[in-house]
This record gives sequence, C-alpha cells and structure tokens, in this order.
Amino acid sequence: MLNLLSVMRGTAAEAPNEVVTPSALTSEGTTAIVSDLHVTFSRKGRSIHALRGVSLEIRKGEILGLVGESGSGKSVLGLTLLGLHGAGAHIDGMVCVNGTDMVGAPEPVRRAVRREHLGAVFQDPMTSLNPTMRVGRQVAEAAGDDAEAQRLLGAVGIPDPKRTMHAYPHELSGGLRQRVMIAMAVAGSPSLVIADEPTTALDVTVQAQVLRLLRSLRDEVGCSILMITHDLGVASQVADRVAVLYAGRVAEIGTTSTVLTDAAHPYTLALMRSRLSPESDRTRPLVALGGEVPSPADPRAGCAFAPRCELARDECETGLPAPVEVGPGHRSACVLSKGEVVSGMVDALRLPAERYVTPDAEAGEDPALALESIVKTFAVRGTVSRATRLQALRGVDLTIGRRESVALVGESGSGKSTLLRIAAGLERHDSGTVTRAGAPQMVFQDAGASLTPWLSVEQLIGERLRGMPRAERVARVHEVLAHVGLPAEVAKARAGQLSGGQRQRVCLARAIVVPPPLLLCDEPTSALDVSLAASVINLIGSLRRELDMSVLLVTHDLSVARIVADRIAVMYLGRIVEVGDAERIMADPAHPYTRSLIAAMPEMGREPAALKGEPANPTDPPAGCAFHPRCARRISVCDDPQLELPLTRVGVGSAGWVACMNPEGR
Repeated sequence: MLNLLSVMRGTAAEAPNEVVTPSALTSEGTTAIVSDLHVTFSRKGRSIHALRGVSLEIRKGEILGLVGESGSGKSVLGLTLLGLHGAGAHIDGMVCVNGTDMVGAPEPVRRAVRREHLGAVFQDPMTSLNPTMRVGRQVAEAAGDDAEAQRLLGAVGIPDPKRTMHAYPHELSGGLRQRVMIAMAVAGSPSLVIADEPTTALDVTVQAQVLRLLRSLRDEVGCSILMITHDLGVASQVADRVAVLYAGRVAEIGTTSTVLTDAAHPYTLALMRSRLSPESDRTRPLVALGGEVPSPADPRAGCAFAPRCELARDECETGLPAPVEVGPGHRSACVLSKGEVVSGMVDALRLPAERYVTPDAEAGEDPALALESIVKTFAVRGTVSRATRLQALRGVDLTIGRRESVALVGESGSGKSTLLRIAAGLERHDSGTVTRAGAPQMVFQDAGASLTPWLSVEQLIGERLRGMPRAERVARVHEVLAHVGLPAEVAKARAGQLSGGQRQRVCLARAIVVPPPLLLCDEPTSALDVSLAASVINLIGSLRRELDMSVLLVTHDLSVARIVADRIAVMYLGRIVEVGDAERIMADPAHPYTRSLIAAMPEMGREPAALKGEPANPTDPPAGCAFHPRCARRISVCDDPQLELPLTRVGVGSAGWVACMNPEGR
C-alpha cells in the first residue's frame, strides 16, 4: 500500500518543467492564495472540470472551513494546495503557498514546501498510514527522531504515547489513529494544514475531541488550517471563516458567524435547512435539497445551482455569476440581492404541511425481533501461546415491536454493528435467543461496497425475484426504483456509474423489493452529505409506513436517531445502558454516558463538550460499571466487581430504562 504521506514528503516522480516563482506571490498576512483556479482531468476521452475559477485566500493563523456537497471540488482544491494534483491534471490559475507556486514549481521545490510548510490530515487514517509499519516509525519519519515522535503523540492527547509508538495502526481506535495523523501533520510546525473530512467517520465524542485538538494546535503552533467538511455544524465549531463551494466554484465566503447566521446564497441556505439538529421537527418530512450536484463532465453555461434553485430566473441560465460584496468581508455569487434571496428562500424552504401518521402495533402481535441475553465474544490475536477473548456483547436484551423503529447509538466498539449482524443472521451468537418474525433485510453503511460492481442495477435487485418471469421481474424492478425515487433508466446502470445517494437508494430498493418485516440499517447516512442524508432519512420513514415495516437503525448521530426512531437504545461496551422514548432520551437523558453523547454533538452556536478518555478495552473491561472510569457522576460502588446493573425504570409509564447507580433525574 502506498503511504500518501510518503508521497507528500518525497517519493513522487519529479516534474520535468522548471518554473521560478517569486515570493511576492504571497501577500502580507496570508499563508496561501488561490486565484482563478481551473483544474480539469481527462478521463476516457472526457474532460472533468473539477474546479472552475476558484479564488480565495487563507490568512495566517486562521481556520478556513470549506463546505459543500460531494462533487463540489473540495478535495481537489486541498490536493492542489499540497501540489499533489497529479500528472494528468490540466491546471490554469495560481495556487501559491508561502511564496511558492504549487502548480508551476518543479517537483523538488513542491516537495520541499510540503516537507517544511505543509501538513495533511485525511478522512480515513487507515488508508494514509502504512499498515506494515509501527506507529512510532511513521511519526518519526515526519518528526525526525523517536523522542520528538513520542512528544508529539503526547501533545495530541494520546494517553500512553510510549506504548502507542510500538503499535500498528490496526491496533488503535479510529480516534487514536486520527490523532496520530494530526501528530504527523504538525511535526514540522507547518504554515498550513489541510484537514480533509477528518471527523466524518468518527463518533460525536471523538469528533469533539479532534475538533478541540485542531483548534488548540492552531493556537499553539500558529499554523493556518483548511478544514474541508460537508457538515456546517463541524465548520461552525472551528472555522474563523467559511467558503461554500458548489460545482467547482465559490458560492459564498465570509466570516463563520456571518455565513451561518446571515447567508446570502440560496445554496448556503438550502444546506443549512437540510442539516439535522436536535430541534428538527420529527413529525414531518425533512426539508431536503432536491436534485444533485451537476456532473463536472458537463458544466453548465450559467449558474450551476440554477436547476436546483427555487429562485432561478432566466438570467441564471446565461453567464456565470461572479462573487460580489454583500457585506464587509462577505461575498456571494448570485444574481439576486441578499434581501431577495433571504425573503424568497423563506417561502421556498417552508416545512411540508403533511405530518407523519405511524400505525400502532395491534394488541397480541408477536414482535418483529426479540433478542434475549445475547452474548458474543471474538478471539483476537494475543500472545503466541493463547488468543485474547474480546467481549463484544455481554447479555443484551432488546425487543422491537411490529411497525416500530428503534435506533442503536453509541461509540465505535460498543457492539452496535455486532448486534445488528446477529439480528440479521449474519453472525452467530454464543448464547441467548433470537426470535424473528420473518427474514429481515439489511442496508449497509458503504453502499458502493455492498453492490456487486459488474452487475447492473436490474440484476442486483432482480436477484431476489428468482422464479418470476422476466417481464414481470423487470416491471417489478422499475416499480421499486420508482418507489425509492429513481428513474427506470437507472436499471441499466452499474454501481460505479451512480452517485452516493443513488447507490444508497438502490440498496434500499433491493431490500424492499420483497417487503421484509424488519429493515436493518447500519449507518446508512454517515457517509452522505446533509442534503442526501435528509432525503434518505425521509425515504426510510416513508417506506416504513407504506410497507408496515419495523426498523432497527445503527447510528452514531443522535439527531438521525431522534428523527428515525420511536425508541433509542444506548450501548456502551457490549451492554445497553439506557433505552426509552426518543424524545425523552434527547430532552432528559438519565445515563451519564447518554448525556455525554448529546453534549458532544456539533451544533451551531454551541460548544460541544468532549467526553474525556477512550472507551474501555473490551478484552479487559473494568470491574463494576464499564463507564465509571470516564464518568463524572461515579460513586464508590461503581467499581465494585460484584456490582450488578440491571435496567431499571426511569420516570413513569414507558418513559424508559437505565442501568446506572447514580442516574440523572432519579
């Protein structure tokens, strides 16, 4: 596997051209300048216009948030700043970092700038870290020696840096791996760090820690940070300014407070309305931004957002609108005035009038799923002489009624996905009983990986209709595609030809082509943009009601859990620590862990509270309550090895249940 950081630091092929770049390109107080940047790739004879005239600056010591949907060109801009645009890219315009043109300068010069002035933190640290090298050696390559590597690991909040030096990447949690990446990124006290979706795959608790770490490192090291994210809530926590990118162009740019509270572009307003929050109305469909980012292979002559814009006019179809000043330091690329946009979008994005009506289960009905005392352990590599037992599930009870929706939430390693796979029959449990009312169907987190790439959509969905005459099978495939909001022509496409949102809809279509009694969803929105996530959540809700299905949803996003689920079950280290009505848990959580998850959610206008410490080791769980080492409400009995923590009722009626000796509100 090629280590991307090794490419940054000196293994890429040298460019043949030699260009001398004057240091005057970088103005006083600015770390990087991007001016009229066009980046075009050639793919199978077609031109892919990834960036189409981007201009912005990154000031010294600031964090600039770069937001927008997938396909907007965010990562291309980040890689171009790093000088890693690739030999096949055609680039016009200027990208200047610390006085060096990262487009025209020869590769040895760009490599020197990467080594001395640039750092990078990528979305998936497992694909950026070398799996065959110990962490210490990889950090030492960037830091210079082992002593400095160990110091850096401690500086980024790794609890035992000496031990971590000897670990391999796969032996660390996702949060620790991301901290290792940050340590490598800041090793040389860089002038600019490119952070490309560094929190997307992380739990809210780890995400809050990473965001706080990036902010503190900016203050201590004095570097600038380009924070690439599709989550406006994340940008609001760390960014001084925000640039909104759409179809390769800057739609809006300004201070974070201005853009997020006084937006001037229809796209920015639509993104904010699509974003879930704890206050979203769960009784109505979410406001989802319709359509998709246009293909970069076929750029429009006019405003790229016009086909999706509720305020589009004839003049939007002609020229590209240039960013204009709409306030101090605030620019928007729209032909409409700020007042016209704000007043028009109030009506355009009004909440739908319809309200959900979810049928109740009839008395005496058997549940869709009953899990009783489920125990599951895995053998993991230990010493040469014996294997270590990992306790994934430690006696889980959960019942899902007919037409009920339940969400499983908790940090990575809590056992959510293992429980889901046991419910689906994809994993055997060691003890306990599983009772299902029919065969469930599962929708996985990575839609692309769960769709066979060489089969057409028609073949993928039709696999479950074997024995049906071909004409009827094709008609049923088209019918179910329409049910999930896809046109019939998608049936002829393969997964690689579809967008992320389309692939997730195909997965849902395949799951419901024969309506199941229970739909199992494993993080179906975690990798999606806010607009796509909202549409998928709406779709899951409508399918559940129309087909009388039950739903079991695994998610680390409590806002998603609240919208989708009637009840929420909170898991920690293989056990359910709280379960109850979704609204009650969000408004008045009883378990300290649940309260910590809610406090760590990234919300605009509120500082998330990072939960200290890492989840306990499932191969050696703490005595007593597994959460007590991280709990602010622990009492002396919490670490008693003889302690039993059954779920006990909270409040009155069916308000919920909690496993805690000192819960909130008791």
